[in-house]
Amino acid sequence: MTILPAHVKYVLLILLSFYTTLSHQASSPPNPRLQKAYFALQAWKHSIKSDPQGFTSNWYGYNVCNYTGVFCAPSLDDPHVTTVAGIDLNHANISGSLPEDVGLLTDLALFHINSNRFCGTVPKSFNKLGLLYELDISNNRFSGNFPSVVLSLSSLKFLDIRFNQFKGDVPSKLYDLKLDAIFINNNLFDTSFPKNLGNSPVSVVVFANNNIKGSLPSSIKNMGGTLDEIILMNVGLSGCLTPDIGSLKKLTVFDVSYNSLVGMLPESIGEMKSLEQLNVAHNKFSGEIPSSICSLPRLENFTYSDNYFCGAPKSCLKLADKDDRQNCIPERPAQRQVAECKAFYSRPVNCLDCSPPPPPPPPTKHWLPPSKY
Repeated sequence: MTILPAHVKYVLLILLSFYTTLSHQASSPPNPRLQKAYFALQAWKHSIKSDPQGFTSNWYGYNVCNYTGVFCAPSLDDPHVTTVAGIDLNHANISGSLPEDVGLLTDLALFHINSNRFCGTVPKSFNKLGLLYELDISNNRFSGNFPSVVLSLSSLKFLDIRFNQFKGDVPSKLYDLKLDAIFINNNLFDTSFPKNLGNSPVSVVVFANNNIKGSLPSSIKNMGGTLDEIILMNVGLSGCLTPDIGSLKKLTVFDVSYNSLVGMLPESIGEMKSLEQLNVAHNKFSGEIPSSICSLPRLENFTYSDNYFCGAPKSCLKLADKDDRQNCIPERPAQRQVAECKAFYSRPVNCLDCSPPPPPPPPTKHWLPPSKY
């Protein structure tokens, strides 16, 4: 029998103690909430098909707070209890899906997985995430109808589902939520703007590159107290811009380019004193651009190319960044052919015709009593 030196016995004793401690930690979760988080994250890891950058390579063991992309914080209802408060796997290029078990992460405030290759749908179990404040699943491969489970998230303020393959209708209830930002652009939605659009208290809303046909409802004027940016590029808008647009006093960015809007730009746009960027290009606007628009104090960029405007004030030429090409504005370069402009104005134009105003009616003949002579 070999007798080990005393110092070797001491080292072995320390190592044995160390591994026993690790084994105990690995088999005993710190608290029940982190135990649920462990089950949720393990189920999610097993649904991942590819993780080329190894974001989830250290997702093992009960110490979930050490997982890459997992952030822990004291619970809101008990500061002595640690919980998983955030997930951030942005730009990880992970492919897979979201299992229903993710709903076990009931203390989540942030869920960010943009720029990956996740597919499928958003689990219905997300309705258990009552503390979720930010949901960003943008730039993935999610599909199906609008993820209506988000409508039940009472704490949600930031919704970003852009650059996916969602389709169909966008529920009108979305605009009744107390959201601060809505990004649903670059999907396959086929819908129209509901009358309650103006109920939304958002500061930023981006609808671009969907099929949200029709015209803006007059209720948009109710967003004047909060709305800072609205992007409606290439959504199938038609008809005329409502003069109620001028009620959006805090708006800094207004983009309705690449649509089928007609008529004249409302004079009320000149009342939007905070406006910095205005893009109405690639529509069928006509008439003269109101001088009040180009005199807006903060306006830096005004793009109105590819329309049928027949006049623009000189103040528009003083803007640092402008584009007036492909219109019908006399003495400006790169305009439409004269014949094309004449053909356009020979047809009735909704909201405004650029032809000279009709002559005043003849004076009304007032009735006089018959002359006795």
